[in-house]
Amino acid sequence: MTSTPGIAPGGQSRLRRRAGTAAVAALLLAGIPVGAAVSADAGTPKTATGPQGQKLTVSANTGLDPAGQKVRVQGEGYGLTTGIYVALCKDNGDNRVPSPCLGGADMSGGSKTSQWIVPPGDPYEGDLAQAFGPGGTFDVEIEIAQKGDGLDCAEVACSVVTRADHRAAGDRTQDVRIPVAFAGQDPGDGGGGGEGVDVPAGTISYKSAAEFTTAGKPLDLLLHPDSKKLYVGADNLPDTADVDERGLHVLNPETGTSESWISQAPGSTGALRPSAAARIAGPLPGDGVVYNYPLRGVGSAKSGDEAASGVWLAGPTITDIAPGTTPDTVLVAQGATLSEIERATGTATRTLTLPGGTQFAADPERGALWYSDFAAGKMHRVDLTSFTVSGSFDLPGGPGGMAGFTETDPATGAVWVGVDRSVLVFDAAGTLVKTLVGKDLARDAAFDTASGRAYVVRQDGGDLSDPANDNNGTLTVYGTEDFAVAAKDLSLPGNHSQAGAASLAVEPGGTTVFVTSPAEGKITKLVRQVSPLVTRAPADLTAKEGEEVALTAEAEGAPEPTVRWQVSTDGAQTWKDVEGATESALTFTARTAQDGYRYRAEFRNDVGTTRTAAVTLTVTAATGGDTGGDVGGDTGGNGDASNGVGSTGGDGATGGDGGTQTSGGSTNGGSDSTGGSGSTGTSGGSSGTVGGSGSTVGGGVAGGTGTAATSGGGSLAATGATVMSVTLAAAGLVGAGVLVHRRARRRTEGAL
Repeated sequence: MTSTPGIAPGGQSRLRRRAGTAAVAALLLAGIPVGAAVSADAGTPKTATGPQGQKLTVSANTGLDPAGQKVRVQGEGYGLTTGIYVALCKDNGDNRVPSPCLGGADMSGGSKTSQWIVPPGDPYEGDLAQAFGPGGTFDVEIEIAQKGDGLDCAEVACSVVTRADHRAAGDRTQDVRIPVAFAGQDPGDGGGGGEGVDVPAGTISYKSAAEFTTAGKPLDLLLHPDSKKLYVGADNLPDTADVDERGLHVLNPETGTSESWISQAPGSTGALRPSAAARIAGPLPGDGVVYNYPLRGVGSAKSGDEAASGVWLAGPTITDIAPGTTPDTVLVAQGATLSEIERATGTATRTLTLPGGTQFAADPERGALWYSDFAAGKMHRVDLTSFTVSGSFDLPGGPGGMAGFTETDPATGAVWVGVDRSVLVFDAAGTLVKTLVGKDLARDAAFDTASGRAYVVRQDGGDLSDPANDNNGTLTVYGTEDFAVAAKDLSLPGNHSQAGAASLAVEPGGTTVFVTSPAEGKITKLVRQVSPLVTRAPADLTAKEGEEVALTAEAEGAPEPTVRWQVSTDGAQTWKDVEGATESALTFTARTAQDGYRYRAEFRNDVGTTRTAAVTLTVTAATGGDTGGDVGGDTGGNGDASNGVGSTGGDGATGGDGGTQTSGGSTNGGSDSTGGSGSTGTSGGSSGTVGGSGSTVGGGVAGGTGTAATSGGGSLAATGATVMSVTLAAAGLVGAGVLVHRRARRRTEGAL
């Protein structure tokens, strides 16, 4: 684009507030499935309607004081047979648990942050709770603040809610919610989107892009390498008591919509029955997975199947499963017993009893299997060829560490073991090479060989009486070669371990990560973000008055960064946006008034802002010789620009169109390549001297010489100096991010 580098008022981009998702309390609070339509304008009381016509009104829901303030909450039309709580909670959306809540469930009567309302005559009426008024009405005050009791409304969406009390936790009929926002927030936006500005260039982070709640209580994940479908092993979610969601769910990974649900598998008698999918062993070619269903089932199914096929094993409960050494077998742990079985028949082809353990990770590339015995603080290496123990190793931390995971990096053969809050990394020989300590319990790991990164999901313990717990989990990312942190830690609000262990799946390349939260019955889809990283920067440049210059800068990032150019007229003390300059190239005509101006490009996306180093423009005055040579050589008429020295313009006649003032009054300059010893113009009675060495000066006025001014205006100097090739000059500068070329007299003045 072409623009004048004048200073335009620069609008500051609004800092985008951090987006967050859930934070779940250890308190057992019921789910809120209903979405309420909110009435009235901001700054007035807000009212929402419940599933049975209940009306909930809150005195204020925007611009609330983050440090805390009282709000009045009124209700009418509530049932007179069920008690309710009134509180500020994390809003998990329709049919999801609103948790955690400020103040929790008030069962003491002393809370100011939540209220307990009960039917008249209820045993708890009095000191602990107040009774509904006529028609199921109530009128209470609660004190709400932006943060407390494991809830942070700057990170998550919050609402004032009513829901059934602890005696009817599965009752969804009393659920009503009104979104609230503290000062600086919009209602229900959970703090906005983005990770802030001015982070280091190229900073990698992840953010929540969607939450899938269509697969019950998720236990395990697998993103199929061929079909690209997301397979979810699930158990039933108690909050949705009307539907038994156990089984294998197949989701569209883009939208989370259900494509298939295999709810039944053969039991001990061979008859089909509803069965949870506890752990996914691995993919089948093309589509489908092999998985374990409780207690001793080994099944397989693909999208569209009505039921799984499978076998029921004898012996103890299956504690782990993985692909076998052949396509038709699987490796199964039943406590300390390791077996390789045929999937079609359940027959064990090989069996090994270890000193102890429940969990393993197979490395078929290196013929090894690593068996963890967390109770004894040991790990055993099994040779898959001989099916014997080939080594035993200590798990630092001693016996009794909380079991997390055992996974192998397919690229390096390293073994990653989660114990308590640590991840122990052993090389392929069993030597401990790194201990990665986090603030939460290490529960699962996945590897992306394309980027050389390991992804670890950590869960909070969920016990708020422990100062180390805050109800929020963490996604951590490491390089698999140097074990350095490869992305900003991401808080996973509400992801605690009290309802089961989280799992994750990574899209090849690491652009998308899926993380489960069994406590909330959801799968969070995370997308990678990268703050702008400059890949091409401008450099200082010098130009003459009237020359056109271009500064070029480029950057990469995710999302795609936008660019705006800025100029400083006071030595980089202050900066202003260049009006309309939002392309990678800033092109304008240099003026002497801009001598010493400094320029930079600023790139922005949701993750951060990155600026190029400032460059300086030096503008010198144009000389007469330069101007004459440029105009005479660049505004030629019909001369042949491809001929060499000695060729004149036009059709070869002397003078001709190459240097003659025509009867129309316009003057055409000779072309660069015209030259020779000087020819005389014949048309119009004027004479025009042709410059030597290939520089043709424009035709003179009638009766004059080539050194006179043309009728078209401008000062022309017949110096005979050779004009530098514009193409060669430009080629030498483009690689440095700078393009300088002569401004032709024919260029439209209005675009400057």
